[in-house]
Amino acid sequence: MSENKNLWVFVETKEDGSAMNVGLELMNPGRKMADVLQEQLVAVIIGENVDKARQEVKKYGVDSIITVEGEDYKDYNTDIYTNALCKLVEKHSPNVILIGATMNGRDLGPRVSSRLGTGLTADCTELDVDFETGDVKWTRPAFGGNLMAQILSPDSRPQMGTVRPGVFSKEEVEAKENIEEISETIEYTDEVRTRILDFIPRDEGDDVDLTAAEYIVSGGRGLGDPSNYKLIEDLADALGGSAGSSRPLVDAGWVTHSHQVGQSGTTVGPKVYIAVGISGAIQHLAGIGASDTIIAINKDPDAPIFSVADYGIVGDLFEILPVLTEKIKEKKGN
Repeated sequence: MSENKNLWVFVETKEDGSAMNVGLELMNPGRKMADVLQEQLVAVIIGENVDKARQEVKKYGVDSIITVEGEDYKDYNTDIYTNALCKLVEKHSPNVILIGATMNGRDLGPRVSSRLGTGLTADCTELDVDFETGDVKWTRPAFGGNLMAQILSPDSRPQMGTVRPGVFSKEEVEAKENIEEISETIEYTDEVRTRILDFIPRDEGDDVDLTAAEYIVSGGRGLGDPSNYKLIEDLADALGGSAGSSRPLVDAGWVTHSHQVGQSGTTVGPKVYIAVGISGAIQHLAGIGASDTIIAINKDPDAPIFSVADYGIVGDLFEILPVLTEKIKEKKGN
């Protein structure tokens, strides 16, 4: 285990070869952890024509970049990507690997950890390092989100974990000089069991992308009736943001799952998050911790949401929201 060095961040790429946000977000805690461990921060990029991603990660404090490129890596494939990442691990022996908990990351991480015979902590919301032992402290929701568990892997390397998009913010830094760039050629020689023959985009309909929103207004059970969700949408529109919700509204069929914020929905990190009529169950709070500013509006002064809010308004949301929306429109000149 003493031979294992450096902290890796797996950077998933988009169709155009640029980096997905979660890979860049993980550079933030990755840099801090690597400094504590006195090791290098390494970006690992697998794909086809990944020049854009290679240039992007240089703005986030990496010491080294490892890339695997080729036509075989154009589309994500479990077997091909697992083979490539495992070969890289066997050659370079990293100490820690961070992977975004995207659909592909949640598929890749467990497969790689199983093949390497190491552990993996899924859906982490906090990351830290025990300086004395060098063990990563992985924090994730447990028991349905009713408590937070801290997990360590002292007996196996590399230490692996997946982290939800939006948990950490992207923080650009001045690019380091003389960043080491390693290009590896890894061919997949076994039979390819599955291939993507065609891609048919779904009709997005009422879907929203909360991970990219700078302003989010979410409604909860306090709205009382589905028709009142328009108050949330109106305020979100006035801010130029997106409308979210707590889980009860999704379960009741008021909005689609893409609007849900929280442990079983989307983890978000906007500039401003406004929680309206949301009590603040731990599952919801786990999804908004990375927000720059949290504003809570609730008639219950003892609602748990106020314990994490930067600003709180105790009052009737039906009186507050229309006035707030109009004031914002006036301020913006709409």
